[in-house]
Amino acid sequence: MAPRPLSAPPTVRLADVDPALLADVAEEARTAIEDLPEALRVARALGGRAPLPGGGSTAGYLSVLATVAAVDLTVARVVEPHLDALAILDQAGLQPGHGAYGVYAAERPGLDPVSVEQDGDRVRLTGTKPWCSLAGALDRALLTAGEGEARRLYDLDLHDPGAAALRGTWVSRGLAAVDSGDLRLDGVSASPVGGPGWYLRRPGFAWGGIGVAACWFGGAVALAAALSRASERRPPDQLALAAIGEADRLLWSARSVLEGAADRIDQGRAVGADGALLAARVRGVVADAAERVLVLVGHALGPAPLAFDEDHARRVADLTVYLRQHHAARDDAAAGRAVLAEGGAA
Repeated sequence: MAPRPLSAPPTVRLADVDPALLADVAEEARTAIEDLPEALRVARALGGRAPLPGGGSTAGYLSVLATVAAVDLTVARVVEPHLDALAILDQAGLQPGHGAYGVYAAERPGLDPVSVEQDGDRVRLTGTKPWCSLAGALDRALLTAGEGEARRLYDLDLHDPGAAALRGTWVSRGLAAVDSGDLRLDGVSASPVGGPGWYLRRPGFAWGGIGVAACWFGGAVALAAALSRASERRPPDQLALAAIGEADRLLWSARSVLEGAADRIDQGRAVGADGALLAARVRGVVADAAERVLVLVGHALGPAPLAFDEDHARRVADLTVYLRQHHAARDDAAAGRAVLAEGGAA
């Protein structure tokens, strides 16, 4: 289906990021609305243009992700893991393979971890990996395999005959085009990325989670814009003004913590336990803001845009699903343990 034109592609700029770059990013993302092959092309193209986190331009990295998400969250869900994979490979001192990447590190209770069999300088992976978004459409993946101290990250070709995305289980109405079912591996050749345990210990592990939060933020910014558009059609009453004011306050707070996080990453102050706690704080603040914006917009605008505005309805559904990458109280509990380990609340 051809993408519907938007009145103006939105940009979400943190700090002093080049606005021309973000305008180009927004135009690229707009071409990929409801067009998965085009979204994959955009991801590959942005991989050569977007700055990587930790190199002095982390605000630019987060701004690119937020801008793509403000245009379309499905496109962001394709772009974000590809850029994350490039950042991981850069940290490992490795060159990426050809094509668009996914990053698959989730485990599921009751499902054995993917097993690893040594085969010369490479390995062969066998087993089932859950939550493998777009495994049937992407070219390559970074995937964790093994268990315990031996758990390690591997780079593999998703076109390998032994790799098969299991279809038919993804019934989500949000991010509907981003099939995130299981990936079955049967002796798939792969190469290691970093040593055992490196994937979780590396500084960029926390930064990747902050990148996801930037996508939530971009989606919420675009959603909140519907409140301003509604006020242009009809003079806002006190309740409408309150919704606009609260949404602005929440998004200003989320933007501030993303900018602060970018500064800390570039200053080398977001590594180890400090980086993990920073990511937990940022993700919590942004997730809370985005969830509240969902409620505010729903209450202020009522059912009409959900029923008759396809772009709005899709954005609401997409953001609702995307936000569940935040584990709510469980993530707060993990942050609480980290806070106590640091000697108490900030």
